[in-house]
Amino acid sequence: MKRQLEINENVRAVLVDWILKVHSKFRLLTETLFVIVNIIDRFLSIQRIKRDEIQLIGAAAMLIATKYEEIYPPTVNDFIHVTQKRFTRE
Repeated sequence: MKRQLEINENVRAVLVDWILKVHSKFRLLTETLFVIVNIIDRFLSIQRIKRDEIQLIGAAAMLIATKYEEIYPPTVNDFIHVTQKRFTRE
């Protein structure tokens, strides 16, 4: 988090709260949640991002983690839906 200019611990906490809600909605494994947060933390430690990209980072981490951990991972369209169509497939 020291590398981030626009993101602080409070913004990360809001992102993790959102991830918990989506995690519960999709009924994902507990291990998937740990992988999601790990991916986010590792990414934020090496790459600076803008504040408006934080939800996209969370959705991307969730997509990667579910493909690794889940038997039936949610689709990209599911993630577009949970972000309230704020982001496109591209």
